[in-house]
Amino acid sequence: MTHDMDLLDDQLVPDHAREIKTEARAFARDHIEPNAQEYFQAGEYPEDILEAGRDAGLVAQDIPEEWGGRGFDLAQILALTEEFYRADAGIALTLQLASFGCEITYEHGTDEQCEEYIRPVAEGEQRSGLAVSEPDTGSDLAGMQTRAERDGDEYVINGEKYWVGNGVEADWITVYARTGDNEDNPYGNHSLFIVPTDTDGYDAEHIPEKMAMRASKQAHIEFDDCRIPAANLIGVEGAGFMLLADFFNHGRIAVAGHGLGLAAAAIEEAWDFTHDREEFGRTISDFQSVQHGLADMLLEFESARTLTWRACENVANRDDAGYWAAIAKTKATETAVDVAEQSMQFHGGRSVLDERRIARVYRDARVPVIYEGANEIQRNLIYRHAP
Repeated sequence: MTHDMDLLDDQLVPDHAREIKTEARAFARDHIEPNAQEYFQAGEYPEDILEAGRDAGLVAQDIPEEWGGRGFDLAQILALTEEFYRADAGIALTLQLASFGCEITYEHGTDEQCEEYIRPVAEGEQRSGLAVSEPDTGSDLAGMQTRAERDGDEYVINGEKYWVGNGVEADWITVYARTGDNEDNPYGNHSLFIVPTDTDGYDAEHIPEKMAMRASKQAHIEFDDCRIPAANLIGVEGAGFMLLADFFNHGRIAVAGHGLGLAAAAIEEAWDFTHDREEFGRTISDFQSVQHGLADMLLEFESARTLTWRACENVANRDDAGYWAAIAKTKATETAVDVAEQSMQFHGGRSVLDERRIARVYRDARVPVIYEGANEIQRNLIYRHAP
């Protein structure tokens, strides 16, 4: 693969985030890209690459300096994200999930919680996870049924969670659970809890193999009278929905970065292939229809990327954050699907070969349009939050 095209240049990237971007690009080139196909086909958790990412100071570094991290802001996270996902989405997702959900605790938790749970993640000794979705409920945050009942100085959790990144691998996870049943205030019935994964009544198993992002592992969790100290409540009871909505605004900018990295990979592959492959006595890129297809890919990509960086700034400044997060997530992830599809078409029969990068990108691109709130939900948010 050639790196002649630099679709992820740093012109849009604020000055303070460019150094992180350079670090991330070098790490992606040395550690992620060369191992991507092997991990995709084996479907194994890339422990060694996670370790290398920790050593490089590029994992869990959104955590503030006071708790052992580098305090990356949203622009630095986006700059890193697009580089990692261009190299490989599955490995990149594992690297990002190592600290998934930590932001909720370091923004809203106590100093004691941060010292006990956040610092070890920043220092690479532990990993976290976030459990929101359930087997029967994906994007309906107000409809989640897993329950946490107060019992003296403990909470008792019962229910199931699904699609939990690191549900098996994590040392502790943040669990979104029902603590109330007030029909007049559906947004005040849930709370967030820190649950160590070695707690009695916590049982996690890997979800069967996925068609995409196979180097990342998700779990199905069952809670059976799982007792945790009441001190593990994050913030106050009933604040779960609002805290999560806020967290997902930041998360959706990162997911837009997932889309941009995948789209860049798809365009690179299409460009290289069409300029190398000959049909009917000339290179495929000499055909106007192919040139227009490549032009359309660039039009969509540049639109999505400019939009995402604008949204990043607005979300960081809490300026119509819900609107901009939803718009960027939707546009960038759908662009990834569209350009991957077009790139497959240009590759013709070769596109379906397992060892082709485009086949991996095509499958991986299908996932971010679903996670962190399916794009249908994003469109509801865009409409509701319209300026």
